[in-house]
Amino acid sequence: MTKAYAQPGDAAGTFLGHPKGLFVLFFAEMWERFSYYGMRALLIFYLTKHWLFSDGESGVIYGAYTALVYITPVLGGYLADKWLGQRKAVLYGAVLLTFGHFIMGFEGNGGQDPASLNIFWLALAFIIVGSGFLKANISVIVGQLYPRTDVRRDGAYTIFYMGINLGAFLGALLCGYLGETYGWAYGFGAAGVGMLLGLIVFILGKPLLLGRGESPDPVKLASPVMGIKLEWLIYLVGLVAVGLCWWMVQNQSVVGTLLGVAGAALVAYVIFTAVVKLPREDRDRILAAMFLILGSILFWALFEQAGSSLNLFTDRYVDRAGVPASVFQSLNAGYIVLLAPLFAGLWTWLGRRNMEPSAPAKFGLAMLQLGLGFLVLKWGAEAVGIGSATPVLFIFLIYLLHTTGELCLSPVGLSAMNRLAPAHMASLIMGTWFFASATGNFAAGLIASATGSEKASGEGAGKALVLDVYQTIGLWAIGFGVLVILVSPLIKKLMHLDTLSDGDELAGRGEIGEPQAAGIHPAAKPGV
Repeated sequence: MTKAYAQPGDAAGTFLGHPKGLFVLFFAEMWERFSYYGMRALLIFYLTKHWLFSDGESGVIYGAYTALVYITPVLGGYLADKWLGQRKAVLYGAVLLTFGHFIMGFEGNGGQDPASLNIFWLALAFIIVGSGFLKANISVIVGQLYPRTDVRRDGAYTIFYMGINLGAFLGALLCGYLGETYGWAYGFGAAGVGMLLGLIVFILGKPLLLGRGESPDPVKLASPVMGIKLEWLIYLVGLVAVGLCWWMVQNQSVVGTLLGVAGAALVAYVIFTAVVKLPREDRDRILAAMFLILGSILFWALFEQAGSSLNLFTDRYVDRAGVPASVFQSLNAGYIVLLAPLFAGLWTWLGRRNMEPSAPAKFGLAMLQLGLGFLVLKWGAEAVGIGSATPVLFIFLIYLLHTTGELCLSPVGLSAMNRLAPAHMASLIMGTWFFASATGNFAAGLIASATGSEKASGEGAGKALVLDVYQTIGLWAIGFGVLVILVSPLIKKLMHLDTLSDGDELAGRGEIGEPQAAGIHPAAKPGV
């Protein structure tokens, strides 16, 4: 029977069976997600109603912005792995995010005023780079609190994911309501306050992290480079990246090119490293991780319609009884808060009986539920007639199915990346996971652009166009899900779960020399 042993990460005591440091990360990430998803709930409406971009333009801008949010963790993860350490990377990212969200509160006069638009682009750039330093690295610190075979890992990531979604739920609810009811500045200002609270929690909770996520080479980090301390030089690189992202978010086609070129290079580098430099089992695990990473691209391309085309659909074609459309962005997060404990318990219950689906099989199940959600919305909307308002019940249903799909993919994927990656590649692999999300988000913007109402003419044509697109992507999702389930036994075999051990990971962090030194049984097996 698999068991967890006392680990160095538990030295400060536990809460609900987990290291207290997990809950520092939980609350810090909760407030960061409050700010991000609060702003995200309003963004597509801000683009179409305040800055007066067309649906198609807004979809592409939205996709480029969210893609850049997920590209930059590759840079942030690399700098943290190499020099900065995850904790300082998260702290710096939180500072940049706080600036960005407060700058979003400046709305100018709307329209296409160049001066006001440039401030808006700058706010987005601060948020993009801040997310790059924070997103991948805070997830890595969660993993560093546990050895690779600790059966609490999946549960820990699910708890962490609950923090993400509690913040997202409150952010979309509060910021969306304030922004649409009282003015954009109130919604974005509330997001800024949330980010500031996240920064404070992370600073005050540092002792409970027990040295996790510190620089791998503190001497090098403090040494001068070109007359500047390396640590401060890295912070300057971050500011240069803000300027670069300010330009890129205005030139969305460049983002697409970057994704294609950089994505191919990143995948090639990871696979080359795995094949040439790693032993066979670690190589196979990296290849399994890459399969999951590439498969997640399609999931996020379809799932991320929520903030763009589905948000606009809810605003224009759904009987909302006067509730602001942005508030419905809280449904996904609310469902996760309610259902995540059930899923965590379900995986544990099935695991103890050797019945738990493998991570690849869970990915396939996620795709099936995602596709079914789009088809349910189409069927429901057509049942009452294209010319009639769609009952709000079907918005609740599509978010429910997408949420259960997300719970089969996202927390499982986070855990799999940390488990499968060798310690010295942890942030790089996590960054690659987020890079796949970037690609999916950019593709989501292109899909959303294809649903733009300016492409349709005639009464009900805009709604019909959206529903036709949803039917197509829904069927593709179901077909891909079936394929993933069929090949999942092969991918599971590449994961070599039966030989996964803690020794290499802990030794790589300089914590112990042998597994037994921390009371880890060398033959301990991970959960299935």
